[in-house]
Amino acid sequence: MDDVVIDLHTHSTESDGTDTPAELVAAAAAAGLDTVAITDHDTASGWAAAAAALPAGLRLVRGSEQSCTSFDGRGHRITVHLLAYLYDPTSPALVAEQVRLRSERRERLHKMAFRMAADGFPIDPDALLAGVPEEATVGRPHLAMALMRAGVVSSVDEAFATFLAGGQYYVPRTDTPVEHAIEMITAAGGVTVLAHPFAVARGPIVTSDVVRSLASVGLAGVEVDHPDHDADTRLRLRRLADSAGLIVTGSSDYHGTNKTIRLGAESTAPEMLDALAERATGCKILVG
Repeated sequence: MDDVVIDLHTHSTESDGTDTPAELVAAAAAAGLDTVAITDHDTASGWAAAAAALPAGLRLVRGSEQSCTSFDGRGHRITVHLLAYLYDPTSPALVAEQVRLRSERRERLHKMAFRMAADGFPIDPDALLAGVPEEATVGRPHLAMALMRAGVVSSVDEAFATFLAGGQYYVPRTDTPVEHAIEMITAAGGVTVLAHPFAVARGPIVTSDVVRSLASVGLAGVEVDHPDHDADTRLRLRRLADSAGLIVTGSSDYHGTNKTIRLGAESTAPEMLDALAERATGCKILVG
């Protein structure tokens, strides 16, 4: 592990992680990280708690992972994820879009749970969302964990592979066009990085030309060093980033016990984090 470990993609219980924001920053310090970013899906609701619990010496990058759609460069529209860093969390346009996304996620999850309950699965659609604040983001991992607790599956991965990635229980959602998301986040003083862009194991991916097009409308960087990118993919992405003038980041995509990836498994070079921070005007990196 490098002397300076900067992990710019992690999730807490404010979306689909298993660590609270306070536990997340404590775990980051215990793991020897220099810097950690909290990037819950479509929400900034964990920022205050993470900041309040920030251990001495640890730096916190406040962000989120925005749910988006994009043309894939092959004639189709697909899901992509956009990491947004250091933006103003009170930006009206961004707040409104995050509220819409979270509301739609809740409705979608309830519909999926209702369909499963109607077929006899031991799932209570109303109990699934009980106690989850409106500011937090719910998603299919919450249903996957409920299926685990009920003994239907043995893991989150099994729940997705068997029931939640498609088929009769799946309900689609309407995400933000990625160009619009980049514009909103930039207007809120933030910077954007395309998350795990060539992770074929996750599903359809965009072409290099699409990434170049997004760079032309304000995309700042690409997540290169990610657990779902092999060595050849990382090399291709580095070359693409160099040719398109994009910042290169590395991140674990940590979800606590929902995944086996450890904090700091991938890291961002200090100069790359500096380049992101220099472009941001919404908020600053916090130091414990």
